[in-house]
Amino acid sequence: MKTTTFALALFLLVAVVARPADPAPLPGKAVDTSFLKKFAETRRFMLGRPQNPKIAPDGKTVLFLRAEADKPMLKLFEFEIASGKTKELLAPDAILKGKENLTPEEKARRERMRLSAGGFADFHFDKDGKNVLLPLSGKLFVFDRATAKVTELKTGEGGALVDPKWSPDGKKIAYVRGFDVYVYDLATHKESPVTKGGTATKTHGLAEFVAQEEMGRFAGYWWSPDGKHIAYEEADHTGVEVWYVADPLKPEQKPSEQFYPRPGKKNVSVRLGIIPIEGGETVWVEWDTKEYEYMAAVRWDELGPLTIQVQDRKQQKLLLLSADTKTGKTKKLLEEKDAAWINLVPDVPKYNGNLSGFVWVGADKDGETEIQLREMNGGFQSVLVPAKQRPEAVLGMHSARFDSFLMYAGGPDPTQRHIYRHKTGNLLVNPESDKDTALTTEPGVHNAVFGKFTGPYVITSTTIKAMPKSIVFNREGAKAGELPSVAVEPEFSPNVKIEKVGDYYTAIVRPKDFDAKKKYPVLLDVYGGPKHLHVVQTMRNWLVPQWLADQGFIVVAVDNRGTPGRGAKWERAIYQKFGTVPLEDQVKGLQLLCDKFPELDKDRVGIVGWSFGGYMAANGVLRKPDIFKAAVAGAPVTDWEDYDTHYTERYMGLLPESKKQYDEASLIPLAKDLKRPLLLVHGTADDNVYYRHTLKLSDALFRAGKDFESLPLPGVTHMYTSDPLVMERLWAKTATFFKTHLGEPK
Repeated sequence: MKTTTFALALFLLVAVVARPADPAPLPGKAVDTSFLKKFAETRRFMLGRPQNPKIAPDGKTVLFLRAEADKPMLKLFEFEIASGKTKELLAPDAILKGKENLTPEEKARRERMRLSAGGFADFHFDKDGKNVLLPLSGKLFVFDRATAKVTELKTGEGGALVDPKWSPDGKKIAYVRGFDVYVYDLATHKESPVTKGGTATKTHGLAEFVAQEEMGRFAGYWWSPDGKHIAYEEADHTGVEVWYVADPLKPEQKPSEQFYPRPGKKNVSVRLGIIPIEGGETVWVEWDTKEYEYMAAVRWDELGPLTIQVQDRKQQKLLLLSADTKTGKTKKLLEEKDAAWINLVPDVPKYNGNLSGFVWVGADKDGETEIQLREMNGGFQSVLVPAKQRPEAVLGMHSARFDSFLMYAGGPDPTQRHIYRHKTGNLLVNPESDKDTALTTEPGVHNAVFGKFTGPYVITSTTIKAMPKSIVFNREGAKAGELPSVAVEPEFSPNVKIEKVGDYYTAIVRPKDFDAKKKYPVLLDVYGGPKHLHVVQTMRNWLVPQWLADQGFIVVAVDNRGTPGRGAKWERAIYQKFGTVPLEDQVKGLQLLCDKFPELDKDRVGIVGWSFGGYMAANGVLRKPDIFKAAVAGAPVTDWEDYDTHYTERYMGLLPESKKQYDEASLIPLAKDLKRPLLLVHGTADDNVYYRHTLKLSDALFRAGKDFESLPLPGVTHMYTSDPLVMERLWAKTATFFKTHLGEPK
């Protein structure tokens, strides 16, 4: 009787969840993961490559970080520009007694910065470059370059040490310990508090969560140019929701806590104070904090006044303000407006050497980004780099009476990023907006670091045929040498073709043993969200897609509307339409590729992505089951009311006024429509896209009687790539999942 009842129940369950349109599942077949293992253990073949190059103030050397090819522990190296020789300066093992021990605060900060290696996460020159400040394992060390002596600072107890910085004269070091700013005097080796009364709820000197995660601002305090004052952020979290991340495998451990502001709910209240380092009262900088909730950026250098960028909550208005440091009064220098949102640009304004103006990255009359020259009072002078060049950032500037120029990154092709030298003549009298010299020409993505007065410099380039390489150039622009790498190189170059098809930039990755007579199941490798380009001419982006293709697929990618690099209209087409516009474009791009390349089997298409790409993958299989026959969704946002304010409200608007748009973008109401195989993957320790997202969708699918798979990754954060074994196993499972549900080439 019990057996019969169970069999009937099982039959009814199968009847509910059966998918008669799916291909018959294939027997499980192990895939070769040897490449994945090497890919994971070498941190995507990035271990052993130079990182974070910085040019010494005297322009004679470049310091950089580098790990061994098989050990994720960053050491400090020096490259001499004149001779081209490199030597190791310092290894963490030489100054650490025992194993590196990262505090929870440092782990969270590294998560925000997307750092997975241990050892020296960063380093800082003093004014003359003779000493180097090195944070390590919750401690601070000063390295004397002349004597190679290492001195540990005798800081106080209690609280993690965060964000250390030299004073402008190199005689003191500031940092945040606990929730207050401290200054350490190197002459007396004494630590003194600058701010007092900081708590976990009301912090001093720390950038709040959304500043780090979404604004790209990791600093919460700033030295005055004369070294006598510090400007610091006070972040009041009173009333902000507290979310908890627990480790289900370790129920004996207390969950970690995080203030996590969600759309329509209380944000962190931020203000900026100025205080003497020797003690005294704080002068609070005044602006309309009710209208402009966000402090997006702060700059305070010797060439210009203390400036702050503030945004309204919708992020449709941005003010650049200068502050009187004695009274706290502010003056508006300029205002940017946009009907959708305003993108933040790092490291501006940049003031020129004679205090007669500054360079700004702003919008023209059509909302397109250009580089502008502004007067000291913010008044518009001229366009330095027009919008047609698609400038992204100002990297350096040199102002002289008859020879002024700036260095910027950008370019009209969104699949590439180049470095340009823009000659401006006399910045104040005769800007010459068309005189650009490309410092990089090979197709690829290029980044640059410039020394004082923009020379010497280091350009790090990655192309479709090569992993990143860092080349050093001297003051005259001649090649001085390459920062040496000891990295393991991939054993193949991806068989990828990038081209524009219709309105879309696309990529197509064929297997190494591609047979033009066969039809291949297709995998759409997707991201699709704003601020990120997926289709770019870099080898590193296509290594895993190549491995996937070699398992019997053709992998394709499409950059839809909403992605950067194509102009304001293209980018802002996504506004309040997360659920529709990106997916519509992915489908159109996919169809164009299938029409052009007959080897793509349009009836056997899978979709895979992580984070916003995970949202897109789940969204695709739920909304377009006629197109997508299976999906793997990693760390998907399933309900945009559960993501953070600064990102979500920028693109989706405020609640409750935009409730309809949030509902339309949510995956939860679509759970009842699942008809295709879906694998949900999520780290349980994710404090960016919380595991709650996958649980909510899983619950909705289960209650709707739908069959699906869910793979929790215990203790794994949003940056799943930091665990080599997880990365290896996850991609192997992904390949097996798609082989099962899409079949083999025919």
